[in-house]
Amino acid sequence: MRLAVLSDIHGNLPALEAVVDDVTHRAVDGVVNLGDSLSGPLMASATADFLMAQTWSQIAGNHDRNLATSNPAGLGPSDACAYAELGHEALAWVAQLPPSVILHGRVLLIHGTPARDTECLLETVVRGVPRLAAPTEIALRLGDVKMEVVLCGHSHIPRSVRTPSGLLIVNPGSVGLQAYEHDDPEYHVMATGSPDARYAVIEKRGDNWSVQLISVPYDTGLVVELANRNGRPDWVTALATGTFSPASSLLKPCQVAPHET
Repeated sequence: MRLAVLSDIHGNLPALEAVVDDVTHRAVDGVVNLGDSLSGPLMASATADFLMAQTWSQIAGNHDRNLATSNPAGLGPSDACAYAELGHEALAWVAQLPPSVILHGRVLLIHGTPARDTECLLETVVRGVPRLAAPTEIALRLGDVKMEVVLCGHSHIPRSVRTPSGLLIVNPGSVGLQAYEHDDPEYHVMATGSPDARYAVIEKRGDNWSVQLISVPYDTGLVVELANRNGRPDWVTALATGTFSPASSLLKPCQVAPHET
């Protein structure tokens, strides 16, 4: 079994297309998508159209859940921007995405942790700085999960961890957004330091699983322009450099067209 693992696309269709093109050269048996696919000021509708046409195993992230279940008036800036662009078909597709999937009885797909799609599995924030979670923290978040592989996203940080029991945990990183700020559980910044799109390939070899964390360059010009046009200078920096520059006070209402009625 050889799988390409994608997560956190955030409406960045050019990054997704670059990743899919790279995947075609790696002879995978399938592709999985771990959620947070559309939220952001970029190309939510076109990204939804692309993803709806795939036969991949796909789950919902916390932002997908927000789009499907929250009052539109209460959505945050990134979710509101995506919601304004999405039509009913895309919103219905998001609403039917499951929160988790088990493949072949051995690979668990989740977005955050088994209990919370807003919690990082492999990172812990301490005094505003994210660090690799301790084995005891990871074990507590996993609970009674018994799998060979757990695939997770949410933090946007590419990482693989093999526990003492032999469980492989893989976060492929983010396809579409390489830096962001967040205030849960306290204010912190996640950043990879590179604008490249990220994904992973996992492979079962005999009794063991191997993993490749892959970085794919792409032309960021279009998405940087869209982020700037839609009033998101924080995304402009993240997309162009993979770093974060606090610019929340400069946010403007999204300028995308409203979703279909």
